[in-house]
Amino acid sequence: MRQILTWLGFEPMAAAEDDDTVRRIADELDRLEPARARYVAAFAYILSRVARADQDVSPTETAAMERLVVEKGGLPPDQAIIVVQMAKTQHLLFGGTADYSVTREFARIASREQKLALIDCLFAVSASDDAILTVEDNEIVRVARELKVEHADVVRLRGAYRQHLAASRGLGDQT
Repeated sequence: MRQILTWLGFEPMAAAEDDDTVRRIADELDRLEPARARYVAAFAYILSRVARADQDVSPTETAAMERLVVEKGGLPPDQAIIVVQMAKTQHLLFGGTADYSVTREFARIASREQKLALIDCLFAVSASDDAILTVEDNEIVRVARELKVEHADVVRLRGAYRQHLAASRGLGDQT
């Protein structure tokens, strides 16, 4: 267990109670209703997909992802941290291969409102470090297409983050 957590980016645990905490969180995640677990996992993975579009997930993007998994996924903060870390790791390992299939699964299980909320969250994660780079915006548009979200809805949602768009601020792509 310790080696896996270290490999996933967690600091090695020094005390047995830390191991117990991780086991408790893992057990709680295992008890999630399967449909809800699938939804939260896909949601977090897609957030990670857009955060990594520029080949780097910043600490502010990670914090935004964790906050959104708490808010939209209904998980406690300690579980959200693990889910986000797992999603980031899965995307790092299987990114290009799994992107479409995970997004297609989310499209299958999510309502229109949930899809729009996800797109809004993608912009929020991208804007969390004060600049939505062109490569991030392009990835959000790609996700929206895969979710079959109307382009007009994407434009409307993007409007709330206009001040963060790198292209409109003359920042270019900076990837």
